[in-house]
Amino acid sequence: MIKKILIFLVVIMPAGLMAQVGIGERTFHFNDSLRKRPLTTEVWYPTTDTRKPDSIPGYPFKHLPSVWNAAIQSGKHPLIMISHGTGGGRMTLEWLADALVADGFIVAAVDHWGNTYDNKIAIDFVTPWQRPQDISFVLTQLLKNKDLSPVIDGTRIGAAGFSKGGYTVIALAGGQVSFEALDQFDHTPEGKKETTLPEFPNLDKVIDTAHVEALFKASPDLMDKRISAFFAMCPAIGQGFVSQEQVSRVTAPLYIVGAQSDSIAPVKTNAAHYHQLIKNSKLYIVPGKAGHYVFLNEPAGSLSRTENPFMFDDATVDRHKVHEQAGKMAVAFFHSVLK
Repeated sequence: MIKKILIFLVVIMPAGLMAQVGIGERTFHFNDSLRKRPLTTEVWYPTTDTRKPDSIPGYPFKHLPSVWNAAIQSGKHPLIMISHGTGGGRMTLEWLADALVADGFIVAAVDHWGNTYDNKIAIDFVTPWQRPQDISFVLTQLLKNKDLSPVIDGTRIGAAGFSKGGYTVIALAGGQVSFEALDQFDHTPEGKKETTLPEFPNLDKVIDTAHVEALFKASPDLMDKRISAFFAMCPAIGQGFVSQEQVSRVTAPLYIVGAQSDSIAPVKTNAAHYHQLIKNSKLYIVPGKAGHYVFLNEPAGSLSRTENPFMFDDATVDRHKVHEQAGKMAVAFFHSVLK
């Protein structure tokens, strides 16, 4: 209620007494040449730019309008890095970016090369350590950017992620996944069900397991000490964590949010499992028939349930309300930690 009143006051106060803060948006095209990974990044930020927000004809998601290439509000702002789910994209958690920017955060969401809806490369679906490296690389670029570096508070950086993006932020916090544990789980009936990805149904037929194992063993340390708070929604590949030793370095604040009826990354082997292993982590489970994809953007009217099953929920689930609740949780969590 307080937030609604503040928003109302911003709208009705005369110009000059209170500047109306909107959402600015820019797209950056970074390139990690050493790893040969183009990393398109969307950045949303607070702005007092008075231009009319841009409209995007045919945009498939509901979102708050933003001003393209708007001037960035002065001052120092905390930064939240966002990691999308496997086979998703940087725009699929825009609802979370909107909620964070409304409370003064700068938000940057990265397209993980080879693991997006429009760029599916088999090997990039089974080498999850690439994703934390993507986030760390882009973070470095943002902190060096001439426009953004003056307004980013480098002492207040957080990370949020969904599904494999949830794993991504846990890896950035210091979690170390085990290939052996994943491989063993994959050979169980429950494991086969969980590791059959709707976003890449025949993945197991085009992957050389021995090659992937060798890549796992050569993967680098992923912990990024510049990031000091982590928010994981329906985190995946929890099956790759079987001991507290693997998460012993995860000491920064971690908030885990799951969905009770998640059949893609079931709570038992993922959200609740991570919470059990990681001391001092917080856990909230969205009750009822909320499934895995409830954390994706709300669909606009042009999308159909048949062609876009990921964008729709059980009739008893209100995706908008879930986003409102999760957004408030994320804002409160990051504000409390990134002081």
